[in-house]
Amino acid sequence: MRKVILSMIAGAVFMVSCGPKSVAVTGPKYTASEQLTQGKTIFENSCSRCHKLPNPVKHDDQGWIKTLSRMAPKAKLSDEQHQMVYDYLISVNKK
Repeated sequence: MRKVILSMIAGAVFMVSCGPKSVAVTGPKYTASEQLTQGKTIFENSCSRCHKLPNPVKHDDQGWIKTLSRMAPKAKLSDEQHQMVYDYLISVNKK
């Protein structure tokens, strides 16, 4: 009986871990100055905890998608915060 219960728990944990992941940023969503300002604040506060802030013109829009997809989980950003940071970066990026 104990083995059956442990197997069921292990199976449930496995199924939850295979569930849908957070939605990736695929393009701009926010354009209001309030959200862009929030994106700038999140970028400055979250990213500078671990390293020097990169120049927004360092990457083009697609480059920021790749970079933020890798870094947002490390910074523990929510999907909405991730999107706001991306939108801020591309708003100041003229590439």
